[in-house]
Amino acid sequence: MSWRIVYVESSDYLSSYLDNLKIKKGMDEIKIPFCDINSIIIDNNQSCITVSLINKCVEYKINLVICDYYHLPASILLPYSGNYQSSLILHNQLKWRQEEKEHIWKEIVKAKISNQKMVLKLLHKSVETINILEKYIEEVEDGDVTNREGLAAKIYFRELFGKDFNRNEESKVNASLNYGYSIIRSQICRSLVARGLNPHFGIFHKGISNAFNLADDLIEMYRPIVDLWVYRNIDNFEIFNKEIRIQLVNLTTKKILYGKSKVTIINSINSFINQIIDYFETGIVRDITYPNVEYNE
Repeated sequence: MSWRIVYVESSDYLSSYLDNLKIKKGMDEIKIPFCDINSIIIDNNQSCITVSLINKCVEYKINLVICDYYHLPASILLPYSGNYQSSLILHNQLKWRQEEKEHIWKEIVKAKISNQKMVLKLLHKSVETINILEKYIEEVEDGDVTNREGLAAKIYFRELFGKDFNRNEESKVNASLNYGYSIIRSQICRSLVARGLNPHFGIFHKGISNAFNLADDLIEMYRPIVDLWVYRNIDNFEIFNKEIRIQLVNLTTKKILYGKSKVTIINSINSFINQIIDYFETGIVRDITYPNVEYNE
Protein backbone atom coordinates (compact mmCIF):
# COMPACT_ATOMS: atom_id res chain seq x y z
CA MET A 1 0.00 0.00 0.00
CA SER A 2 1.43 3.39 -1.03
CA TRP A 3 1.71 5.75 1.92
CA ARG A 4 3.91 8.78 1.18
CA ILE A 5 2.41 12.16 0.38
CA VAL A 6 4.98 14.31 -1.43
CA TYR A 7 4.44 18.05 -1.01
CA VAL A 8 6.44 20.13 -3.50
CA GLU A 9 6.66 23.81 -2.64
CA SER A 10 9.87 24.63 -4.49
CA SER A 11 11.45 22.73 -7.35
CA ASP A 12 12.93 23.38 -10.77
CA TYR A 13 12.13 20.02 -12.30
CA LEU A 14 10.11 16.91 -11.57
CA SER A 15 10.64 13.81 -13.65
CA SER A 16 10.76 10.03 -13.54
CA TYR A 17 14.00 8.13 -13.17
CA LEU A 18 13.55 4.39 -13.62
CA ASP A 19 10.80 3.66 -11.06
CA ASN A 20 11.45 6.75 -8.97
CA LEU A 21 10.16 10.28 -8.74
CA LYS A 22 13.11 12.63 -9.17
CA ILE A 23 12.81 16.14 -7.76
CA LYS A 24 15.55 18.59 -8.73
CA LYS A 25 16.25 22.01 -7.24
CA GLY A 26 19.45 23.67 -8.40
CA MET A 27 22.26 21.21 -7.80
CA ASP A 28 20.23 19.16 -5.32
CA GLU A 29 17.98 16.25 -6.18
CA ILE A 30 16.09 13.53 -4.37
CA LYS A 31 14.54 10.28 -5.56
CA ILE A 32 11.47 8.56 -4.11
CA PRO A 33 10.19 5.16 -5.28
CA PHE A 34 6.85 5.47 -7.07
CA CYS A 35 5.57 2.39 -5.24
CA ASP A 36 5.80 4.32 -1.94
CA ILE A 37 3.86 7.37 -3.15
CA ASN A 38 0.16 7.88 -2.57
CA SER A 39 -0.01 11.53 -3.66
CA ILE A 40 2.13 14.28 -5.16
CA ILE A 41 0.97 17.82 -4.40
CA ILE A 42 2.64 20.56 -6.44
CA ASP A 43 2.13 23.86 -4.65
CA ASN A 44 4.15 26.30 -6.75
CA ASN A 45 3.99 27.83 -10.21
CA GLN A 46 7.62 27.40 -11.24
CA SER A 47 8.06 23.62 -11.40
CA CYS A 48 8.30 21.79 -14.71
CA ILE A 49 7.00 18.22 -14.91
CA THR A 50 7.62 15.68 -17.65
CA VAL A 51 5.12 13.62 -19.61
CA SER A 52 7.05 10.56 -18.46
CA LEU A 53 6.29 11.48 -14.84
CA ILE A 54 2.60 11.95 -15.63
CA ASN A 55 2.48 8.50 -17.22
CA LYS A 56 4.17 6.99 -14.18
CA CYS A 57 1.57 8.61 -11.93
CA VAL A 58 -1.13 6.98 -14.04
CA GLU A 59 0.66 3.62 -13.99
CA TYR A 60 1.09 3.64 -10.21
CA LYS A 61 -2.32 5.28 -9.57
CA ILE A 62 -0.65 8.22 -7.83
CA ASN A 63 -2.86 11.15 -6.92
CA LEU A 64 -1.25 14.15 -8.69
CA VAL A 65 -2.66 17.47 -7.45
CA ILE A 66 -1.65 20.88 -8.80
CA CYS A 67 -2.43 24.01 -6.76
CA ASP A 68 -3.28 27.49 -8.03
CA TYR A 69 -1.84 30.92 -7.17
CA TYR A 70 -3.84 30.90 -3.95
CA HIS A 71 -2.34 27.52 -2.92
CA LEU A 72 -5.67 25.75 -3.30
CA PRO A 73 -5.89 22.47 -5.27
CA ALA A 74 -6.95 23.42 -8.78
CA SER A 75 -6.57 20.22 -10.79
CA ILE A 76 -6.32 16.47 -10.27
CA LEU A 77 -4.79 13.95 -12.63
CA LEU A 78 -7.20 11.07 -13.20
CA PRO A 79 -6.29 8.14 -15.48
CA TYR A 80 -8.52 7.57 -18.51
CA SER A 81 -9.07 4.00 -17.33
CA GLY A 82 -8.43 3.18 -13.69
CA ASN A 83 -9.65 -0.40 -13.62
CA TYR A 84 -9.51 -3.32 -16.06
CA GLN A 85 -13.32 -3.61 -15.81
CA SER A 86 -13.99 0.14 -16.14
CA SER A 87 -16.50 -0.24 -18.96
CA LEU A 88 -18.53 -2.87 -17.10
CA ILE A 89 -18.40 -0.94 -13.83
CA LEU A 90 -19.48 2.29 -15.55
CA HIS A 91 -22.35 0.42 -17.20
CA ASN A 92 -23.49 -0.78 -13.77
CA GLN A 93 -22.99 2.67 -12.23
CA LEU A 94 -25.32 4.23 -14.79
CA LYS A 95 -28.00 1.74 -13.76
CA TRP A 96 -27.95 2.69 -10.06
CA ARG A 97 -31.60 3.01 -9.11
CA GLN A 98 -32.97 6.38 -7.98
CA GLU A 99 -34.66 4.98 -4.87
CA GLU A 100 -31.37 3.40 -3.77
CA LYS A 101 -29.54 6.69 -4.38
CA GLU A 102 -32.08 8.55 -2.27
CA HIS A 103 -31.80 6.03 0.54
CA ILE A 104 -28.00 6.04 0.67
CA TRP A 105 -27.98 9.85 0.53
CA LYS A 106 -30.20 9.83 3.60
CA GLU A 107 -27.64 7.66 5.40
CA ILE A 108 -24.73 9.85 4.27
CA VAL A 109 -26.47 13.00 5.54
CA LYS A 110 -27.24 11.34 8.88
CA ALA A 111 -23.60 10.28 9.22
CA LYS A 112 -22.40 13.79 8.37
CA ILE A 113 -24.66 15.47 10.92
CA SER A 114 -23.62 12.84 13.49
CA ASN A 115 -20.00 13.82 12.94
CA GLN A 116 -20.86 17.51 13.21
CA LYS A 117 -22.62 16.76 16.48
CA MET A 118 -19.54 14.87 17.69
CA VAL A 119 -17.30 17.84 16.85
CA LEU A 120 -19.45 20.12 18.99
CA LYS A 121 -19.45 17.59 21.83
CA LEU A 122 -15.66 17.22 21.73
CA LEU A 123 -15.32 21.00 21.88
CA HIS A 124 -17.90 21.36 24.68
CA LYS A 125 -20.16 23.59 22.61
CA SER A 126 -23.80 24.49 23.23
CA VAL A 127 -25.93 21.57 24.39
CA GLU A 128 -28.92 23.25 22.77
CA THR A 129 -27.26 23.22 19.35
CA ILE A 130 -26.15 19.61 19.85
CA ASN A 131 -29.73 18.64 20.66
CA ILE A 132 -31.01 20.37 17.53
CA LEU A 133 -28.54 18.40 15.43
CA GLU A 134 -29.70 15.21 17.12
CA LYS A 135 -33.27 16.12 16.19
CA TYR A 136 -32.24 16.76 12.57
CA ILE A 137 -30.62 13.31 12.38
CA GLU A 138 -33.92 11.69 13.31
CA GLU A 139 -35.80 13.82 10.74
CA VAL A 140 -33.67 13.08 7.66
CA GLU A 141 -35.75 11.45 4.93
CA ASP A 142 -34.78 9.59 1.77
CA GLY A 143 -33.10 12.06 -0.58
CA ASP A 144 -33.03 14.59 2.31
CA VAL A 145 -36.04 16.29 0.74
CA THR A 146 -36.44 18.54 3.81
CA ASN A 147 -32.81 19.73 3.53
CA ARG A 148 -31.75 18.79 7.04
CA GLU A 149 -28.14 18.84 5.80
CA GLY A 150 -28.34 22.54 4.93
CA LEU A 151 -30.13 23.46 8.15
CA ALA A 152 -27.60 21.53 10.22
CA ALA A 153 -24.64 23.16 8.46
CA LYS A 154 -26.01 26.64 9.15
CA ILE A 155 -26.28 26.27 12.92
CA TYR A 156 -23.18 24.05 13.14
CA PHE A 157 -20.78 26.56 11.58
CA ARG A 158 -22.22 29.43 13.60
CA GLU A 159 -21.76 27.44 16.78
CA LEU A 160 -18.25 26.40 15.77
CA PHE A 161 -16.79 29.67 14.46
CA GLY A 162 -19.17 32.34 15.75
CA LYS A 163 -22.56 33.73 14.81
CA ASP A 164 -21.06 36.11 12.20
CA PHE A 165 -19.13 33.38 10.41
CA ASN A 166 -19.77 33.15 6.67
CA ARG A 167 -18.45 30.27 4.55
CA ASN A 168 -18.19 32.57 1.52
CA GLU A 169 -15.95 35.25 3.03
CA GLU A 170 -12.20 35.39 2.52
CA SER A 171 -10.45 34.34 5.73
CA LYS A 172 -7.74 32.01 6.95
CA VAL A 173 -10.46 29.76 8.40
CA ASN A 174 -12.26 29.37 5.07
CA ALA A 175 -9.01 29.01 3.15
CA SER A 176 -7.96 26.22 5.53
CA LEU A 177 -11.33 24.48 5.33
CA ASN A 178 -11.36 24.65 1.54
CA TYR A 179 -7.80 23.33 1.29
CA GLY A 180 -8.47 20.43 3.65
CA TYR A 181 -11.69 19.50 1.86
CA SER A 182 -9.93 19.63 -1.52
CA ILE A 183 -7.15 17.30 -0.42
CA ILE A 184 -9.62 14.70 0.86
CA ARG A 185 -11.74 15.17 -2.27
CA SER A 186 -8.71 14.38 -4.42
CA GLN A 187 -8.10 11.19 -2.42
CA ILE A 188 -11.71 10.14 -2.96
CA CYS A 189 -11.43 10.80 -6.71
CA ARG A 190 -8.28 8.69 -6.84
CA SER A 191 -10.03 5.79 -5.12
CA LEU A 192 -13.16 6.08 -7.25
CA VAL A 193 -11.21 5.89 -10.49
CA ALA A 194 -9.05 3.02 -9.20
CA ARG A 195 -12.28 1.06 -8.73
CA GLY A 196 -13.57 1.88 -12.19
CA LEU A 197 -16.22 4.38 -11.12
CA ASN A 198 -16.75 7.66 -12.96
CA PRO A 199 -16.70 10.65 -10.56
CA HIS A 200 -18.96 12.66 -12.91
CA PHE A 201 -22.07 10.66 -12.03
CA GLY A 202 -23.15 11.35 -8.46
CA ILE A 203 -25.68 10.03 -6.00
CA PHE A 204 -27.10 13.43 -5.00
CA HIS A 205 -24.84 16.03 -6.65
CA LYS A 206 -25.66 16.46 -10.34
CA GLY A 207 -23.83 19.60 -11.48
CA ILE A 208 -23.38 19.43 -15.24
CA SER A 209 -20.08 21.36 -15.00
CA ASN A 210 -18.83 19.39 -11.99
CA ALA A 211 -16.47 16.55 -12.91
CA PHE A 212 -16.49 15.24 -9.33
CA ASN A 213 -20.16 14.90 -8.34
CA LEU A 214 -19.69 11.45 -6.81
CA ALA A 215 -16.65 12.58 -4.82
CA ASP A 216 -18.69 15.51 -3.51
CA ASP A 217 -21.31 13.03 -2.31
CA LEU A 218 -18.86 10.79 -0.49
CA ILE A 219 -16.78 13.54 1.11
CA GLU A 220 -19.62 14.76 3.31
CA MET A 221 -18.84 12.64 6.40
CA TYR A 222 -15.16 13.59 6.19
CA ARG A 223 -15.69 17.35 6.24
CA PRO A 224 -16.12 17.55 10.05
CA ILE A 225 -12.67 15.95 10.46
CA VAL A 226 -11.19 18.98 8.71
CA ASP A 227 -13.46 21.33 10.68
CA LEU A 228 -12.20 19.93 13.98
CA TRP A 229 -8.55 20.27 13.00
CA VAL A 230 -9.03 23.85 11.79
CA TYR A 231 -10.87 24.87 14.96
CA ARG A 232 -8.17 23.40 17.19
CA ASN A 233 -5.19 24.75 15.28
CA ILE A 234 -6.08 27.89 13.34
CA ASP A 235 -5.26 30.32 16.16
CA ASN A 236 -1.64 29.13 16.04
CA PHE A 237 -1.21 30.87 12.68
CA GLU A 238 -1.56 34.51 11.68
CA ILE A 239 -2.29 33.73 8.03
CA PHE A 240 -3.08 30.77 5.79
CA ASN A 241 0.47 29.58 5.17
CA LYS A 242 2.66 26.65 4.14
CA GLU A 243 2.62 25.07 7.59
CA ILE A 244 -1.18 24.90 7.61
CA ARG A 245 -1.18 23.33 4.16
CA ILE A 246 1.37 20.69 5.08
CA GLN A 247 -0.51 19.75 8.25
CA LEU A 248 -3.79 19.48 6.34
CA VAL A 249 -2.10 17.25 3.77
CA ASN A 250 -0.74 15.09 6.59
CA LEU A 251 -4.22 14.91 8.13
CA THR A 252 -5.16 12.29 5.53
CA THR A 253 -2.62 9.93 7.07
CA LYS A 254 -4.11 10.31 10.56
CA LYS A 255 -6.25 7.56 12.03
CA ILE A 256 -9.98 7.81 12.57
CA LEU A 257 -12.50 5.51 14.16
CA TYR A 258 -13.98 3.40 11.38
CA GLY A 259 -16.41 0.84 12.75
CA LYS A 260 -14.52 -0.82 15.60
CA SER A 261 -11.08 -0.18 14.11
CA LYS A 262 -8.77 2.80 13.88
CA VAL A 263 -7.52 3.25 10.33
CA THR A 264 -6.06 6.09 8.27
CA ILE A 265 -8.44 8.38 6.46
CA ILE A 266 -7.03 7.15 3.14
CA ASN A 267 -7.71 3.50 4.02
CA SER A 268 -11.20 4.30 5.29
CA ILE A 269 -11.98 5.98 1.95
CA ASN A 270 -10.97 2.84 0.08
CA SER A 271 -13.12 0.64 2.32
CA PHE A 272 -16.09 3.01 2.23
CA ILE A 273 -16.11 3.12 -1.58
CA ASN A 274 -15.99 -0.68 -1.76
CA GLN A 275 -19.03 -0.81 0.53
CA ILE A 276 -20.88 1.75 -1.61
CA ILE A 277 -20.28 -0.42 -4.68
CA ASP A 278 -21.53 -3.48 -2.78
CA TYR A 279 -24.63 -1.58 -1.69
CA PHE A 280 -25.65 -0.73 -5.24
CA GLU A 281 -25.02 -4.32 -6.29
CA THR A 282 -27.06 -5.84 -3.43
CA GLY A 283 -29.37 -3.04 -2.23
CA ILE A 284 -28.38 -3.81 1.39
CA VAL A 285 -27.46 -0.67 3.35
CA ARG A 286 -26.95 -2.15 6.82
CA ASP A 287 -23.39 -3.33 6.09
CA ILE A 288 -22.01 0.13 5.30
CA THR A 289 -19.57 1.59 7.84
CA TYR A 290 -19.28 5.37 8.04
CA PRO A 291 -16.16 7.27 9.20
CA ASN A 292 -16.22 8.74 12.68
CA VAL A 293 -14.79 12.19 13.33
CA GLU A 294 -12.59 10.99 16.19
CA TYR A 295 -8.97 10.36 15.26
CA ASN A 296 -5.54 9.98 16.84
CA GLU A 297 -3.37 13.09 17.01
